[in-house]
Amino acid sequence: MEKLNEYSDLLIEMAMAYSPKLLLALATYIIGWWLTKKIANSITGRMKKSKMDAALRKYFGTLILWLLRVALIISIMSIVGIVMTSFVAILGAMGLAFGLALSGTLQNFAGGAMILIFKPYVEGDYIAAQGYEGIVKGIEVFNTVLKTLDNKIVIIPNAKLANESLTNYTKEATRRVDFTFGIGYNDDIDHAKSVLFKVIGENKLVMNDPAPFVAVSELADSSVNLVVRVWAKTEDYWDVYFYMQETVKKEFDKEKISIPFPQRDIHMHQG
Repeated sequence: MEKLNEYSDLLIEMAMAYSPKLLLALATYIIGWWLTKKIANSITGRMKKSKMDAALRKYFGTLILWLLRVALIISIMSIVGIVMTSFVAILGAMGLAFGLALSGTLQNFAGGAMILIFKPYVEGDYIAAQGYEGIVKGIEVFNTVLKTLDNKIVIIPNAKLANESLTNYTKEATRRVDFTFGIGYNDDIDHAKSVLFKVIGENKLVMNDPAPFVAVSELADSSVNLVVRVWAKTEDYWDVYFYMQETVKKEFDKEKISIPFPQRDIHMHQG
């Protein structure tokens, strides 16, 4: 009975000693959690007024929020009475272990920041990277999401995109469209070139500046190859490409200009 009284007194004493700290820690947590959200939203609002990119705002807004909340948790531990030197040492060891285990994830996080800052591509661009091509649907904290032309979703780690080469097909406002058309060795080169210029001139999507270019590029085994280079707005690229392929074939047929296929002459000698 005497022991029980001692334990009761000890519990009452501990409750008296720690209750104010626990209540203060709880109040700090409730107010601090709400306040960190308000501060992060305020900073994000200032970023919006500065016309910062929406994806970049979201990225840094999330980062700031969680940095503030980590600082809040450390403050609460200090209020409760946890010895911070020991906690920092434990946190450092855990940080090293997590850093080694999640090095790839951290690289993706840093890669996402680099992409959002330097903008090698943005949402809506058509890019080719890591063996994939598609429209950028989203730049997330760790990954970039592509949507391919056949409606597949491809997720690529940001570290790969930030540190390796990629092709952005829609970064510039205009693109050059290249073609090679073969004609027979018996066909008139000047006539074929005039037909090509006629087809080019009839397509209003083809730009006049830079001027279209047509020239003989190669005397191949079975054909004389004419190279055609025209410029178009980036959004008109495929319309120009498909129009030229179809219309040139039709016009060559009308003008009796042959488009040869590979062939070989065989000479027979009697022994």
